[in-house]
Amino acid sequence: MTERLDGPQAPGGDIPAAGATSGPIETRSAPAAAARVDSSTPRRLGPSPRMAALFLLPAVLLLAAWVVYPIIYSIFRSLYDSAGNRFVGLGNYGSIFTDSATLTTIRNNVIWVVVAPLIVTVLGLMFAVLTERIRWATAFKLILFMPMAVSLLAAGVIFRLVYEQDPDKGVANAVITVVHDTFSSSAGYPGARPRENDQAPAAVQNGAVVTKQQVQDGQPVLLPLVGLPPDVVKDAAPAKAAPAGGLSGTVWLDVVRGGGGTLNQIDPQEKGLAGITVEAVSGGVVKGTTETTADGGFHFTGLPAGSYLVRLPQSNFQAPFNGITWLGPGLITPAIIGAYIWVWAGFAMVLIAAGLSAIPRDALEAARIDGATEWQVFRRITVPLLSPVLLVVFVTMVINVLKVFDLVFIIAPGSVQPQANVIALEMWRVSFGGGGNQGMGSALAIFLLVLVLPFMIFNIRRFRRDER
Repeated sequence: MTERLDGPQAPGGDIPAAGATSGPIETRSAPAAAARVDSSTPRRLGPSPRMAALFLLPAVLLLAAWVVYPIIYSIFRSLYDSAGNRFVGLGNYGSIFTDSATLTTIRNNVIWVVVAPLIVTVLGLMFAVLTERIRWATAFKLILFMPMAVSLLAAGVIFRLVYEQDPDKGVANAVITVVHDTFSSSAGYPGARPRENDQAPAAVQNGAVVTKQQVQDGQPVLLPLVGLPPDVVKDAAPAKAAPAGGLSGTVWLDVVRGGGGTLNQIDPQEKGLAGITVEAVSGGVVKGTTETTADGGFHFTGLPAGSYLVRLPQSNFQAPFNGITWLGPGLITPAIIGAYIWVWAGFAMVLIAAGLSAIPRDALEAARIDGATEWQVFRRITVPLLSPVLLVVFVTMVINVLKVFDLVFIIAPGSVQPQANVIALEMWRVSFGGGGNQGMGSALAIFLLVLVLPFMIFNIRRFRRDER
């Protein structure tokens, strides 16, 4: 019996020989061949251009209404006078560089751009590197980043209180006063002086109180002073005559509340002046120094025999140290920059820490194995690898400080605000803060935009380069 084969088979089996194709096999592969898609046909991923344009339209309209139109109108408005009726051309721009107040704002902005971004970037780098070495790094970063949760308006109010002149209110001066008083006494009686008459035992010479006559051992020295309100010494101990022996005496407030008492004599109601420095002077040279006790008494020990003038130095009558005038004309700009650094240092730290975590650890470990110190690793490897991130942070801070407004407006008192003024604040002040010159304000706005644009373009190009 002979079996019919539909196609060639391999000898001794049902499996077709290599390269052989049977009719049924060709029939089954036809649908698969028809289902194949030509790879040369382009396929679009995502929504169609029409759908994308539809979703982008609201953002484009808002951008045109809130950004493009205001810029175009500000350029147009800056070419007219304050009332907007008379065309002045570039006159408002010329006033920017001729008006003394505006030149002060430009100078302050230069200080801001040079100082604030550099310090913020450096502190952010230091915090980012050092937090890697501590156990509670997350908590430390959280504390440093917390000021970012506070608005600049609230931060300005906080630092307005921090910089108060009175140490009982201002934290900064409270700390400085405590440190100062630790190393130098600040006890003083400003305004205290002897009576100006012939019976007074002492007189004022170059700001110091000096006895009119020389005194010797065993002769009590009485130095009555006036010129202090009784409330200043209301809690002081009653004045007492110094014990006899040696060169001694008493310094007290020779005033009785309600009147009465004997001049140049210690009365029971009168108060001693404690903490006053007393000098024994002979031949123009200080031979001994002591200090009054709680009851105003003083006593010199170890003085050679002889006659002396007793002197109360001028330092006794100077006002006590009350800290630094942070909100004065000289320090107002550095004080506001300090507040800005407090707010933004945590932000810089977080960005730099993110860049630091992306640095390959192999390079750091290889440098340490080769014998590099931690400072060399930081300076020669960490910083160069972090330079793109540091540059972005620095440029971002430059853009930010060029637009600073809130801190200057809140922290600077009205009397010193002209010395702390910046371009953004001056733009608001001349336009809406009483100046009423919107032509000049528009010119300042365009001038500020011109200053910011190069840094914005630099950042955008940097981001695009990193994406590639």
